[in-house]
Amino acid sequence: MYLEPHHADIFDFLELRKNTGKEELRARDLFYALWISDLFMQRVEAGKDWSLFCPHECPGLSDVWGDDYVKLYETYESEGKARKTIPAQKLWFAIMDSQIETGTPYMLYKDSCNRKSNQQHLGTIQQSNLCTEIIEYTAPDETAVCNLASIALPSFVKDCTFDHQHLYDVTYHATCNLDKVIDKNYYPIPEAERSNMRHRPIGLGVQGLADVFMMLKIAFDSPDARVLNKEIFETMYFAAMTASCDLAKTKGKYSTYEGSPLSKGKFQFDLWNVTPSDRWDWDMLRSNVKKHGARNSLLLAPMPTASTAQILGFNECFEPFTSNLYSRRVLSGEFPVVNKYLVKDLSDRGLWGDSMKNYIIAANGSVQNIPGFPEDLKPIYKTVWEISMRTLIDMSADRGAFICQSQSFNVFMTQPTSAKLTSMHFYGWKSGLKTGAFVIYHIQYTHYIS
Repeated sequence: MYLEPHHADIFDFLELRKNTGKEELRARDLFYALWISDLFMQRVEAGKDWSLFCPHECPGLSDVWGDDYVKLYETYESEGKARKTIPAQKLWFAIMDSQIETGTPYMLYKDSCNRKSNQQHLGTIQQSNLCTEIIEYTAPDETAVCNLASIALPSFVKDCTFDHQHLYDVTYHATCNLDKVIDKNYYPIPEAERSNMRHRPIGLGVQGLADVFMMLKIAFDSPDARVLNKEIFETMYFAAMTASCDLAKTKGKYSTYEGSPLSKGKFQFDLWNVTPSDRWDWDMLRSNVKKHGARNSLLLAPMPTASTAQILGFNECFEPFTSNLYSRRVLSGEFPVVNKYLVKDLSDRGLWGDSMKNYIIAANGSVQNIPGFPEDLKPIYKTVWEISMRTLIDMSADRGAFICQSQSFNVFMTQPTSAKLTSMHFYGWKSGLKTGAFVIYHIQYTHYIS
């Protein structure tokens, strides 16, 4: 459930998932998200007031973004239509309190999502999905639909290098196959079929980015990892766009192509004001897209892969490992899971055994303070709790320039405070993220062996 911060019921909304309070005022099985305007963030930062409106008394605020939103919002303010006017920071810290207690609401930035969307010409995008990676236009007669696929990145590590050409080939074919799914899919309601057939969006994601870094002996927070992270998503975006353009040559472009940023020669990185590398011929692709169009309005949307990553035994999506040793609960029981790359590296050095295992158990899955643990391996096997959120935000922004939807970006913070969360959120907003935070994790969410 998405709500904008100007809604008159926003404070009640923030209470719905909390553990305490009257049961009739709680709905803990729902998931809550905020669709946040730049204006709200600016007023929080400046310490200014914020007005709350009833959507029936002040219609249209959810239908506009950017300067149009600011103009309409300030018009309602000047007309005295606010139900209540409060310090913007009062609402902000209520949001922080809810995130510390419940891990929600999710945070998405309305203006970034619309400003950087290839569907912006259709109308204002008003919300995302459950996992915050889908940014698609909806209307009373259109229910947004997206067919997803995740690509296992460790499959492209060969001889201690990453094979970008192989990734290109697989992404190209995955794009073609997802486009076929659009035509062959079953649609439970006509509004969903109408949306999917008109705009033909797809969502390609990844799993096992952390595995790739460990296979290449690269620390997650190293400069090399940051470069490879960006290169991987540039390759995927180029391959998917090439495939979509080639499909348009034979099957035709999607019906709402005209008027889109893509029809004007603007790729996703252009909307971020980012210059791509020289690895791929973007100028040639731009020329082809201008000539033939594209089969799909949207292409990349890295999803959580919480369950699908288990099939191949890789870590989830683009996240670091949460621990090097933990217990996983399934229907048949509970079993230990050990970082297989860590076991191999230690075994190769004759260091893996019961003693080392017990040290890791005692340290709740961390290896940073274990006596005798190789110093050169410590950076490689940092857990997410030992990596700065600033680093993860930087990497999210780097790949974001090649992600035309958004990404399920979780936040991990060991001892969150309102001040720390505020600093993190504003850094993400100023970095241009669309999804500022999916879930706020402030304890290890897997059950570690201890």
